Amino acid sequence: MNKTLALMAAASVVAFAASANAAEFTPYVAADYTYTDGHFAEVHGGKIALGTEYNKYFGTEVFYQRTASDRVHDEGKTDEYSLQSYGLDAYGYLPLGCDQKVSLIGTAGIADIDVKYTNAGESRKTENGLGYRLGAGVEYDVSENVAVRALYRYTFADKLGGIDHLDEYSLGVKYSF
Repeated sequence: MNKTLALMAAASVVAFAASANAAEFTPYVAADYTYTDGHFAEVHGGKIALGTEYNKYFGTEVFYQRTASDRVHDEGKTDEYSLQSYGLDAYGYLPLGCDQKVSLIGTAGIADIDVKYTNAGESRKTENGLGYRLGAGVEYDVSENVAVRALYRYTFADKLGGIDHLDEYSLGVKYSF
């Protein structure tokens, strides 16, 4: 976990240094509803984030995400799964049109993931590991300070709790200061 925090801090410093000549520096907060498909467990949850857009093409975001539990019934047994993660994502924006209210989004990041699960009445277990994330989506600026966004992310989960990868769909709102 200390390596993850050090990596996130280093990435933030590099991103901030790279933006020293940028014309804009816009911090924001975001809240997203998430639906995560682990290919045998499907969980609903939420994500909160703090981010910065360094210019209209690049930004970074730190996030915390948590899901509810999902019970999977298979062959007379019941398994239960839930996820929790935090991490850092880099965002690339491609503004479209003359008014540039709509932007295509590309993301790449890293997450520290906790998978909590119970297999058929056993005691609850937790596995922790790093997940590497890639995503794409769209953002629409409702006003100067408010935007709505929809994203899809693919996370390489490295067999955490038997989960090899995650498909995540999110819909949220972002408030810029």
